[in-house]
Amino acid sequence: MSDSDDGSDDVTEAVQTFLGEADSAYEEYDKGYTDADAILRRLETAIESLREATGSDDE
Repeated sequence: MSDSDDGSDDVTEAVQTFLGEADSAYEEYDKGYTDADAILRRLETAIESLREATGSDDE
């Protein structure tokens, strides 16, 4: 069975997308472009997307 058959490519992509979003959010916060509440909402959305992509129901 190849990686793409077992879904690991999808998980890898989901993790990379999450990490990119998190890095971007932190960078914008560090530069003063947005406030902490907005960053938390953005990260919550990214976390939920990651959970959905990986099939994780844990909160």
